[in-house]
Amino acid sequence: MTTTFERRSTVLRLLKEQPGIKVTEMSELLDVSIGTIRNDLNALQKESKVRRVRGGAILMGPATESEKNGETIVNGAAKQRIALRAAEMVKDGDAIWLDAGTTVQHLIPLLRDRKQLTVVTNGLRVAMSLAEQSEHTVLLIGGRLGSDGIYTVSMGRSDLLDSINIQTAFISGVGFSVDAGLTVLEYEDAQIKAQVIESAENVVALVDSTKIGRRGFAPVARIHQLSHFLTDLDLSESMLLALRQAQVNVTVCGQNTIRSHTIETGRQKYVIGFANQSEKLPFAVDVRKGLERAVAERGDVDLVLTDNKLSSAEALRVANHLIQREVDLAIEYQIDYRGGSLIIDKFQRARTPVIAVDIPMVGATFFGVDNYRAGYMAGEALGLWVQHNWQGSYDHFVILEEQRAGDLPKARIHGQQDAFESLLGHVPESATVTLDSGNTHAVSQQNMTRWLKSRPNANKIAVISFNDEAAVGAIRAARALDRENDIVVVGQGADRLGRTEIKRANSRLIGSTAYMPEKYGEMLIEIAIRLLQGKPVPPAVYIDHVFVTKDNLSGYEELSPHGEI
Repeated sequence: MTTTFERRSTVLRLLKEQPGIKVTEMSELLDVSIGTIRNDLNALQKESKVRRVRGGAILMGPATESEKNGETIVNGAAKQRIALRAAEMVKDGDAIWLDAGTTVQHLIPLLRDRKQLTVVTNGLRVAMSLAEQSEHTVLLIGGRLGSDGIYTVSMGRSDLLDSINIQTAFISGVGFSVDAGLTVLEYEDAQIKAQVIESAENVVALVDSTKIGRRGFAPVARIHQLSHFLTDLDLSESMLLALRQAQVNVTVCGQNTIRSHTIETGRQKYVIGFANQSEKLPFAVDVRKGLERAVAERGDVDLVLTDNKLSSAEALRVANHLIQREVDLAIEYQIDYRGGSLIIDKFQRARTPVIAVDIPMVGATFFGVDNYRAGYMAGEALGLWVQHNWQGSYDHFVILEEQRAGDLPKARIHGQQDAFESLLGHVPESATVTLDSGNTHAVSQQNMTRWLKSRPNANKIAVISFNDEAAVGAIRAARALDRENDIVVVGQGADRLGRTEIKRANSRLIGSTAYMPEKYGEMLIEIAIRLLQGKPVPPAVYIDHVFVTKDNLSGYEELSPHGEI
């Protein structure tokens, strides 16, 4: 029987993975009463882990240092959005500069999963907060305390800064304008930051909208010294033009969209909208990152990023928003095939061409998975494993599906089953079990847990899945019940979540068909430009596939930008 602690831990995971999930939905997923879920949420609220809202609850995020000290950060929500984008620029092993600004305080908790960073700073709170993250080396610049007592300044040059190379410097100030650039309050603070800029390969300005148009006492950086400019509201045309002409990439982190303005190249500029499936899923995040890399390398595309949040209703709202932004082309990555006709109708009436990712939409160019082939590769591997390890016998054949995705992605399920049956014969209906994966490992885990409890004596369970989220959910369900050796699972996608599980010692996720989401972006942009230029494009373009196992995983990871796992 599930303990209260386990159930409440699951509630927290559900709230993280499905923001806005209702009490009634959690009650059904966890197979407990609505009153029990309400009691759990009330208890979690007392522990400051959630905040109750009508119909459910929302997670309480990690407090920044200012929040811990009872301070209020002006424009805090905007700074959090900027910090999220800044965090994505930091990779394992980087040497970075962080100043003492309030936006950086939002950035620090987002670096917890990075490994072996070297962080140079003049911020006292920044240094103390980072010191708690034992993976990182923290170098604090010495000197006297600045005016507010939370950072150091020095009248002379820093020997330390003269002797090191910084990959990325995250710089903020009290004001920014085209003619003055980035400015701060104190001359000595400006001196330190100017020296940092000399040592840095890339300079990222973190400038929320309250700073735009203001001027501090001392200039820090002219616009031509910046590599990237992160802000939260659309800039004036004149300011945006000046930054582009200075070869500065600009990212506007709005409430509902993120817009990337690339540098001026002299070529025609296109505005492409990308409606991502979900910013909560590693696979979808890697698709979006690949798009951003591809756009940055070209320089002739501005990218408008939005999030469909695994919701057909949200996908319709996002489509309206992209049409209002007058994008030249839309790339749609949404889960519910039933909403596709409504979405494509909106874009067709606006005369906006569409590329549909993984889930086809009639009237759109398709890009993504060769579903049957991808499934067949995994099913064949599963059948061979069962032949070798269980002498070809099994108790149950479990299918973790996602009905919302429609018929074409179902082909990856059919491919898995066909390949399995080609080796082991027809799977009897009495042995077949179909469960809803929900497209998240949390839902998959809940449904697999419930089913495993109903079959306590089954110890040879072969599992095929819609994607790695579903596969990992099944593994975690069996592991929590101490029944991991009772199952064997194959995945689809080979995303970061799946690859991490495959690497785990003795994992029963034996492999996953790779879709290479990191490569989607380059191919999507190539297709998009051809469409916009009126060049011929096939109605469907497929990604190449390979079945990833523990034996060839290292070779696949080398294809992944920055070794992201």
